[in-house]
Amino acid sequence: MRIQLGRQLLDRQIVDSDGWPVGKVDDVEFAVDAEGFPYVAYLLSGERALGDRIGGRVGRLLVALADRLTDDPPAWPLRIPVTQVARLDSAVWLRVRADELPRPPVEAWLRRHLIDRIPGADRASG
Repeated sequence: MRIQLGRQLLDRQIVDSDGWPVGKVDDVEFAVDAEGFPYVAYLLSGERALGDRIGGRVGRLLVALADRLTDDPPAWPLRIPVTQVARLDSAVWLRVRADELPRPPVEAWLRRHLIDRIPGADRASG
């Protein structure tokens, strides 16, 4: 399948197999096949992927903030193998549930240090 990355993939919502949002496609990671042709191997989601894609002062600030909001910097992006993509339309639909993916480090830090401290947060979904 041929797609235009900038128009049809980047910044699309990523949705798990149950319909829950996982994040957005902030960047992609390429690999090269045995014949030397590049292909998209992973979808990247998270502050580091977006910051690296944006670049410049704003991108560096976003990456620095992400690293600050993690227990073990650097805050690596969530890497989703393209083989886990079920379909692509207005969103990127995955074959797996969100809880089968690694939790992004900034999200884990925010949950541990902020959200879990809110009274009743243990009864909320997520």
